[in-house]
Amino acid sequence: MSGFIPHTEEEIIQMLNVIGVNKIEDLFLDIPENLKTKNFNIPDGLDEIELEKKVKNLAKKNRSDIINFAGGGYYDHFIPAAVDVISSRSEFYTAYTPYQPEASQGTLQAIFEYQTMITGLTGLDYSNASLYDGGTALYEAIAITVRTNNRSKVIIDKGVNPLFRKIVKTYSINLPLKIIEVDLKDVYTDREKIKELLDDETAALVVQNPNFFGIVEDFEDLFIFAKQKNISAILVFYPVSLGILKTPGEMKADIAVAEGQSLGLPLCFGGPYLGIIAVDKKYLRKMPGRIVGETIDKEGRKAYVLTLQAREQHIRREKATSNICSNQALCALRAVVFLSLYGKNGFRELALKNFENAEYLKEKFSDIKNLKIKQGQTFNEFTIEIKEDAFNIVKELIRKGFFGGLPAGLFFEDKKNYLIISVTEKRTKDEIDTFYKILKEILKG
Repeated sequence: MSGFIPHTEEEIIQMLNVIGVNKIEDLFLDIPENLKTKNFNIPDGLDEIELEKKVKNLAKKNRSDIINFAGGGYYDHFIPAAVDVISSRSEFYTAYTPYQPEASQGTLQAIFEYQTMITGLTGLDYSNASLYDGGTALYEAIAITVRTNNRSKVIIDKGVNPLFRKIVKTYSINLPLKIIEVDLKDVYTDREKIKELLDDETAALVVQNPNFFGIVEDFEDLFIFAKQKNISAILVFYPVSLGILKTPGEMKADIAVAEGQSLGLPLCFGGPYLGIIAVDKKYLRKMPGRIVGETIDKEGRKAYVLTLQAREQHIRREKATSNICSNQALCALRAVVFLSLYGKNGFRELALKNFENAEYLKEKFSDIKNLKIKQGQTFNEFTIEIKEDAFNIVKELIRKGFFGGLPAGLFFEDKKNYLIISVTEKRTKDEIDTFYKILKEILKG
């Protein structure tokens, strides 16, 4: 080994003896040899002029002219300029975790407003501020239910975003948690199969609305059935869809989670994003992260405090609810600004525009003979079935300037000819018409 190690040889030997290994290299035996880096091959340093040229040349390799019809949990929404302007102000952009909350009133108020907006959006009692992304939010929701009812089995519908499901498996790999994924009926939730699996060992049921294939369903009856067996109901939702769809609270969900990227965060190579979680009151003290409350100070002025802060830095490690060490406050702030700019009526109009654009494209597709639209109510995303591998079609569409959707075969072996298409408010009528014409030509429809 090379590099700086701040310990003497004697100290290293003592530490290795305590944990029962002979040499430092033994700590890495689980890593296959072919994955170990033999040489970092770090190039010589560059001056500022050379570095700027190199970075610009790298940036030129990215295409910025692609018209995006892909979604799968992360969407190409319009972000008002004010979101960037406000969130880039130094008092927000450089602010960090409020370890001394009495000196961080601005940060605490922003978090408080975020929590208030998320509870209003979801129809649930409390929200924290906040989590890394939708997948980790889902894991934390599951952890809440396990801590609450001391059960170890979780039923997850395969209509839940497969990336979220992978994250849950990664986080729980060393935990005594049994995760059962329920196959879909084509692209639809198998409600009867789920009911059969809900038993006295089940901690939680997880479904998504709209699901990964864009299908909108009302799970209220399924959640009521689960609660009769003391099983917690978790709903994964798409924030923008709640402008017109039934909320998790109205659907009788106990916990709602989402990827908050659609609320003012750009598609920036996969992040940073925002994990949203909201819960019914009975789960409040099991929820990780921070809860900011509003109060008054000794002079009667409005003030904000950290009402709950169940994190490992603040209390005994064994009492902590999570090891998440960031509240993603800047990402949450962007969501606050985004929602404030739209307002209640504007947010509904945004959702309707998404819905109408998708319905317009579905109507256009109806005359392509080699294409079948999966039936069912959808929001701004829907699935088509074609007669060949959808991945090949997507590559052809990219060559013609369109990111034409997400091939379901990337995640589902039996659905290689399914293509999931998203249409947001950013897509103009001309873009939709051109996309339709090009896809029709490719499919020889």
